[in-house]
Amino acid sequence: MLRSIIITLIIALITYYFTLPPINITSPAFWSFLIFICIIYIVLYSSTIILNPIKIIKHPNKFKFPKHISIILGTILVIVVGIFITNIFLSPIFQAKRYANRIIVNQDTNFTEDIKEVDFNKIPLLDKDSTTKLGDRKLGSQTAWVSQFYVSDLYTQINYNDKIIRVTPLEYDGIIKYFTNRKDGIKGYITVNSVNGEANLEVLEAGMKYMPSAYFGEDLYRKLRFSYPTLIFDEANFELDDNGKPYWIVPYIKYSGVGAIKDIGGIVLLDPVTGDSVKYDINNVPTWVDHVYDAELIIDSLDDWGTYQQGFLNSIFGQKNVVNTTDGYNYLILDNDVYLYTGITSVISDESNIGFTLTNLRTKETNYYNVAGAEEYSAMESSEGLVQDKDYDATFPLLINLNNRPTYLLSLKDNAGLVKMYAFVDVEDYQKAVTAEASMGIEEAAKKYLSEVNFNNNYTNILEKTITIQKITTAIIDGNTFYYLLDEENNKYSLSIKVNQYLLPYLNVGDKVDIKYNENEVNQVIAIEKNV
Repeated sequence: MLRSIIITLIIALITYYFTLPPINITSPAFWSFLIFICIIYIVLYSSTIILNPIKIIKHPNKFKFPKHISIILGTILVIVVGIFITNIFLSPIFQAKRYANRIIVNQDTNFTEDIKEVDFNKIPLLDKDSTTKLGDRKLGSQTAWVSQFYVSDLYTQINYNDKIIRVTPLEYDGIIKYFTNRKDGIKGYITVNSVNGEANLEVLEAGMKYMPSAYFGEDLYRKLRFSYPTLIFDEANFELDDNGKPYWIVPYIKYSGVGAIKDIGGIVLLDPVTGDSVKYDINNVPTWVDHVYDAELIIDSLDDWGTYQQGFLNSIFGQKNVVNTTDGYNYLILDNDVYLYTGITSVISDESNIGFTLTNLRTKETNYYNVAGAEEYSAMESSEGLVQDKDYDATFPLLINLNNRPTYLLSLKDNAGLVKMYAFVDVEDYQKAVTAEASMGIEEAAKKYLSEVNFNNNYTNILEKTITIQKITTAIIDGNTFYYLLDEENNKYSLSIKVNQYLLPYLNVGDKVDIKYNENEVNQVIAIEKNV
């Protein structure tokens, strides 16, 4: 028996060292580890009996199944049944309201008041795939680095000193490279500007040693586990503080029951250079941190909010007011925080959204906007259809406020993953879509969209006036005819022929026209009629 206990303890220590389960009764990994060790002991103890059959044969009447083994097996059964019953009680069948309240959604919102007019200098135009190519290319140009390290695929979207960037660390390229470089550590990380695509390899004075690709005591998750043996860790994010110093941001999880109703209790902030760490509860997270709640948790919470508002039975049978998130999400930067955007659609899929949500990934503060319109994939198909001869792929849309209208902004990429065009699609009517060459620049592309699409009276900030034409010129851009007018006060106006194709070709200098327009450096005309 003593030998079985000693061997079991040795196996338990080795298993713990490599699997790193939290010592926490709400963690499924803890109970799996405990049951595994009990089974190991039972197997070892039973093998000593099986390997001594002579004793059993000589004294068959004296052989009894060991009592302590029966107790261990009974305890395992009680644990498994207890977890099962507890989690059934904590399931949506009995706790529908609790699931619905996993996330508090503010519905007293106004899109044009809450979401500022788009600033194209603060829009993350590059998606993760394009960013990854730029980051890999940057490391590939550094011959001394590329043979020793590889670029992590994290690429965390952050707001860094009012710049929209993705940041990711370098990692050791295998155990041999770890041993040859561990003394100095990893002295660099990659940043890619999500607006203009500028990629940089930032070099550190002191190397980062506590990394996911490190080994033994310098392995990131082993360092965390030995420092905080009871915490249940979520996936780590790599971020920069306001001074450009890198940190691992590691949320820790709170469960109800065993692995039920997941939430975040706070974070551990770990310095990858020194290994020093600080634990913060959820209400005291530093404001420069952008990612506390991961996208999957937010999406799951929103789905529960939309599914169980009126109880579990309604979610299956009546399905009154049951909604879900759409299949995809993106990030927006608002007020120096990173927000997750996703559409909200009826549980009966009809390729349209009834609204959308924005969730602060640091605080979980969530707003719902009742803006009905095209589902994101419909907008993607619409934009791809405009350039179907080029076989471009659309990125998942960004939601922006363009002239006080919810608008999808998409990038169209070629087979090499390079952004070739931009597309703007009206959320309320996805047939109102315009593409423009990326070489024009995003602001010119937006002007092209506004000049070609007539929203009539849907704008909230349109102006009206009568002007006398002093000069009129035309230009053909991407196969579309545009008119440029100058009035008697030298104000400039532009509009597409689509605004009024039956009037514009016949206008002359000196004609008076009634216009509706959006004020800009070059005013965007959305309606024009002859003044009579």
